[in-house]
Amino acid sequence: MIADARLPEPPDREPDFQDDFTAPRLREDRWVDHYLPHWTSPERSRARYDIDGSGLRLRIDADQPDWREEDAPLRVSNLQTGVFSGPVGSRRGTHRHRPDGLVVRTNTPEGLLWAPTAGRVDVTVSASVDEGCMLAAWLVGTEHLSEDDSGEVCVFEIDAAAVGERVSRARCGVKAHSDARLTTDMTEVALPLDASKPHTWTAVWGPAGTIIGCDGVIVKRVPRSPGYPLFLMIDLFEIGPRSGTDAAYPKTAHIHRVRGWDAVSAPEGT
Repeated sequence: MIADARLPEPPDREPDFQDDFTAPRLREDRWVDHYLPHWTSPERSRARYDIDGSGLRLRIDADQPDWREEDAPLRVSNLQTGVFSGPVGSRRGTHRHRPDGLVVRTNTPEGLLWAPTAGRVDVTVSASVDEGCMLAAWLVGTEHLSEDDSGEVCVFEIDAAAVGERVSRARCGVKAHSDARLTTDMTEVALPLDASKPHTWTAVWGPAGTIIGCDGVIVKRVPRSPGYPLFLMIDLFEIGPRSGTDAAYPKTAHIHRVRGWDAVSAPEGT
């Protein structure tokens, strides 16, 4: 934590993007319920989830397939605010996060549902405490304008094993990926809270840099930020071999609320 460093208040206007998951069905004008579907097949990328009265519950089910056979063991349920890829067989697409040659396998028409270049996002979540799981929120370069636009604002990554009743740990910062204009700057932070309960994570990014906070307190500052459109992704992963019997599933995490504002720059002095 950064002592006495408070996040700026959100803009005094309605969010440009918001969802509290009270509708009976997921809003298709807001979310794509697949994890990077262009790199794999629809049955592997499709999210498992339900809306249960406290928000949207992401699930990893006992019968859920690995996201890609090459990445096994790895299962994921994800919501993201858009999709982009080149044609089947190409290497163009959002979040080329592997250096060993991802190739488009599924045609995914371009959809920019929410992709701000600068802004603020508040994400209220309850992290998973299920063995092998990680809950994450990322803002990733869409790459629809250029392959160089691949940087990421990592709002949080919370491993289930790092969640405690009094202290929880999370990773946050900026990842360059293949954007030579950025430098990866990630930090693990210790927070005096139980991350399995609802807490609000915030990222504010723009020309002045990036700030990341939790429950109104800044936990990370980075002097740079990606300067191009970014999709928001919120993901529940199960990493490694399936653990436990079928009774251990589903493994879950909650998204309670998301609010986003376009073109809100991080304050000077970041």
